Amino acid sequence: MHRSSSHPTGKVYLVGAGPGDPGLLTVKGRQILRSADVVVYDYLANPELLLDAKPTAEIIYVGMHKEERLSQDQINRLLVEHAQAGKQVCRLKGGDPFVFGRGGEEAEHIAAAGIPMEIVPGVSAGYAVPAYAGIPLTHRRLSSSVLFITGHEDPEKESASNLNWEDISRGASTLVFFMGVKALPQIAENLMRVGKPGSTPVAVIRWGTRGEQQVVLGTLENIQKKAQQAGLKPPALTVVGDVVNLREKLRWFESLPLFGQRILITRPREQAAALAAPLRALGAETIELPTIAIQDPDSWSPLDEAISSIQQYHWILFTSSNGVRKFMDRMKAANTDVRKLNGIKICAIGPATADELARYLIQVDKVPQEYRAEGILEAFSDVPLNGVRILIPRAKVARDLLPVQLRQRGAVVDVIEAYRSLLPSGSQEKAEIIFTRHRPTLIIFTSSSTAENLLSLIPSENISTWLREVKIASIGPITSQTIRKHGLKVDIEPKDFTIPALVESIVAAVRGASKGSG
Repeated sequence: MHRSSSHPTGKVYLVGAGPGDPGLLTVKGRQILRSADVVVYDYLANPELLLDAKPTAEIIYVGMHKEERLSQDQINRLLVEHAQAGKQVCRLKGGDPFVFGRGGEEAEHIAAAGIPMEIVPGVSAGYAVPAYAGIPLTHRRLSSSVLFITGHEDPEKESASNLNWEDISRGASTLVFFMGVKALPQIAENLMRVGKPGSTPVAVIRWGTRGEQQVVLGTLENIQKKAQQAGLKPPALTVVGDVVNLREKLRWFESLPLFGQRILITRPREQAAALAAPLRALGAETIELPTIAIQDPDSWSPLDEAISSIQQYHWILFTSSNGVRKFMDRMKAANTDVRKLNGIKICAIGPATADELARYLIQVDKVPQEYRAEGILEAFSDVPLNGVRILIPRAKVARDLLPVQLRQRGAVVDVIEAYRSLLPSGSQEKAEIIFTRHRPTLIIFTSSSTAENLLSLIPSENISTWLREVKIASIGPITSQTIRKHGLKVDIEPKDFTIPALVESIVAAVRGASKGSG
């Protein structure tokens, strides 16, 4: 095949994306995803993984359903063409690329074109999905062997089915069929035809390891009827064998309090983990769509000048963790340290901001009971402010209530831009992927900016459909006011405006809804 001489040859990485839970993507897979120039993915790869792609990466969806997917030949050509153009290509494939994932076919085509490639194994759905459903594939008393079988053979191959049902039935204690929902009647019929008892336990697991995991239990005799009654659709994996009976004892994933919740987190990427981690530990599937990117101001001069004459101030008011980090960065840039703050009182708007200050060994003098501008004003109600100089390093776009009220009480207030909150590039495309393919059940807003920015990403004609039946959680009343201004309902708001309190409120709301539906 002719290769253009104007471009150095790129490379294709066939990366196993795991079965769905983003936490099951391997460390190496994530490293490649983050550095790739082109990311080619299909329906089985969790779209949340795309948030790890670099902003300049070209994201290509090759689909799964007949009406929207590219043919395998088209995908093969796509991978080669981008590599020949000198691109680093990450081909994200659900599960493991070499376990019923057509990875072998793609690898053959890439090798034939003389393109460098690398195979990055993934966590296979074959064993991960049953594990999340509480089904061990082997057990000393019940199963000493496992057989993985495709339930969807290539319809274009000329030879008859390669499946020998007698060998399959006798070959292993546990049988695992990939992509076999449509073939479920034939699977059950053929297994019983060659002597498998009709009472053999069967589990069909849809979207295993994800928040929408659905499990249907039955036997070879009745599993087709039960799957139809449950409205089960692909993609799903089928487990046949006595180990299925252990599910009722071992169904750990679905027992977690937030199982079934797909929660969209709109915080900046550097802050999202602090919210995502406790939610995931409670069983939620989290989707991170940062609607704020923290950037430096056009000029550091105003903040640098304030730091150089910091001793003129009596108080410094920090209204966010971002403000603390940027302030400390400029202290370091000025080749100075916290000793320069000696004698200056510090106020933090809430515990998270106070914790950030503590990282720099700075003890705060005031943390208001209400973690917003009104709370700071209340905290200063008994403090004489006439002639008191106050520095507020904060975002360029922020409410003016705090400095205005402090000035009315006689304070001299300098509001200095320490950072800017902007809409991250590529957010609109990522929002469309999330809301059209794996719609969240709950959206969390931790500031008015996150709410305003997310809503700006959704075309007005799509708001009613994309947000239908999606619950909204707000960190506090100011954010809630912004949400309601757009005609949306706030379903969850904690009494304390903190991340731990917000997580507790979400758990309480989900439990309450479960009891109500029961």
